Order: sequence, then structure tokens, then C-alpha cells
Amino acid sequence: MMSTQIRPMAITDYEQVITIWKMSGGIGLSPADSRDQIEQYLLRNPGFSLVALLEDAVIGAVLCGHDGRRGYIHHLAVSKGYRRKGIGRQLVDHCLIRLRQAKIQKCHLFIFTNNVEASSFWTEVGFSKRVELEMMSIYIEQTE
Repeated sequence: MMSTQIRPMAITDYEQVITIWKMSGGIGLSPADSRDQIEQYLLRNPGFSLVALLEDAVIGAVLCGHDGRRGYIHHLAVSKGYRRKGIGRQLVDHCLIRLRQAKIQKCHLFIFTNNVEASSFWTEVGFSKRVELEMMSIYIEQTE
């Protein structure tokens, strides 16, 4: 049985993490996922975003944070060769523990409506689809 380590994400993990996100499919990357933007997110939410390591290699990652009221999970991904081994569930469990310790009572996440695999995973780990809500967005600042 493989032994993975879960630890807080550091900006030095960025190259390995962005590679996993790009290769995983189903994750919508944008300019908000640049190294600088992720570094700002990690600084704003210290200790919430996590990586799963096998030896020194990052094999899974998740962004997690909160606004003081609600928690948010973004970009959960596990490298293809390591899926269906409980690593994603471990990352989620660790995120929820951290949010609970911060006295956050509810956590939200976003998935693409056509991502059946993600929908199935999130249902398995206890999340429920909110059919009464609609998401809306605006770009505040255009980046190149």
C-alpha cells in the first residue's frame, strides 16, 4: 500500500500542481491560476490549500479557503495513475477539518455541469447539488 503525505501547499509546489491541474481535465484554468494569483490565495488562506505527496512528488492538490463565513474548495485533482485510491477523499477530509477548526459551517465548490466524474466524486464524499442556485460571474480586470 502506498503511503501518501498530506501537507499545506507552498508556492514552491506551483509547477507540479499546475501540471496536475492541466492534465486532469475538467478543471477550468484562467489568469486567476497564475503563480502570482495562487501565491496571493495561499497567503490569504494559510494552511488551507493542500498537496498529497508520494515521496517528493506532488500527486494531488486542492485549493481551499474561506471568506470568514463560507468555505470554498477549488481545483481538486489527483494525477491519473493515483486516482480511486482515496487520495482525493483524504485531501477533502483535511480541508473540511481545517474549515471546521476555523468555525466555518458550510463549504461550497464549483464543477462543470458536464463533469460526470467530478459530480459522482463530490456526491460520494457527502456534497449535495444545489439546484435552486445559479452562478454568475464578472471579470473585474482583464489580464493578458
